[in-house]
Amino acid sequence: MTLPMLRTGAFFLLLALAWPALSQTDEPTPNEPLIVGTKIAPPFVIKEEDGEFSGISIELWEELARRQNLTYEFKEVELIDLIRGLEDGTLDASVAALTVTAGREAVVDFTHPFHTTGLAIAVPQAGNPVWIAVKRLFSWEFMVAIVALGGLLLAVGFVFWLTERRKNADMFGGTPAQGIGASFWWAAVTMTTVGYGDKAPVTFAGRLVALVWMFAAIILISSFTAAIATSLTVSQLETSVQGPGDLPDARVVTVDRSASAQYLDERGIGFSTRADLPTALQAVADGDFDAVVYDRPILQYLSRQQFPLQVLPSTFERQDYAIALPEGSERRDLFNRTLLTIIEDDDWSNTLQRYLGEDGN
Repeated sequence: MTLPMLRTGAFFLLLALAWPALSQTDEPTPNEPLIVGTKIAPPFVIKEEDGEFSGISIELWEELARRQNLTYEFKEVELIDLIRGLEDGTLDASVAALTVTAGREAVVDFTHPFHTTGLAIAVPQAGNPVWIAVKRLFSWEFMVAIVALGGLLLAVGFVFWLTERRKNADMFGGTPAQGIGASFWWAAVTMTTVGYGDKAPVTFAGRLVALVWMFAAIILISSFTAAIATSLTVSQLETSVQGPGDLPDARVVTVDRSASAQYLDERGIGFSTRADLPTALQAVADGDFDAVVYDRPILQYLSRQQFPLQVLPSTFERQDYAIALPEGSERRDLFNRTLLTIIEDDDWSNTLQRYLGEDGN
């Protein structure tokens, strides 16, 4: 056997040995279903009672798969695993309320966005102002203040009665109960500066008590009025967060490892985290926090469905929702072309309105 023949034989032998490795790609074969990662995030991903998924992202994927004749299986994972799964090859796509960020784009590929919105803030509902005022008026704190004031008037009246009961018997005489009652009345009208003039001291000691009480009452009534006003308007503090500018001075909570957490961290705004959005929303509803920051459509949906919170009108920090694919995926261009045709259809607008409301936001 000649040398050229040996070289040719060796080449084909090496090619045969290397062929299995060369033929392997990250894309599944046509006969294998795509493993699609997802995470519950209403209204984008909703898990029904029968275990099936629905929502904006799910309906979008189902239409895309139908048009491309794809077979697939959904796999529910945590938020961080939607990206990790694409990196390690356990997922072929991630479909959820997944926003495009620079950090994520560095390790995976995204399709064109299928919905654009922003972050928003949810705070406790202010409620009916009249009903709040009535509740504050009959609150335990308000009642304690009234009792304390009554006790002070009774004490001043008693001292005043001791000074006047002998030489001013016409006004403060009678039984002790009658005399103290008249002195209590005098202390009350003097404090409120009504001054009917029906009762007045005649003794030096009584006038001295009256003089001290009049000056003390001016300070007391001012403080008491301020306390009442604070008690009746304290509900305003519950909605003190009116926009992003108020977040640095508020108790803020968001979802761990989310785009909203990244936004708060980059701006040096102190915040706490919860494992999921319902837990964070419940913490605000319970009064543990002043506000929750997260994606507007998800906040709006859950606030309408489950939690007594209001979503502030301001939207900030643009958020683009897209489908995530492994880096360098050959399916990306085909997905993009199909996505553009889907989101241009009127059916897509109807889907957004059905889940997000009339304005589609």
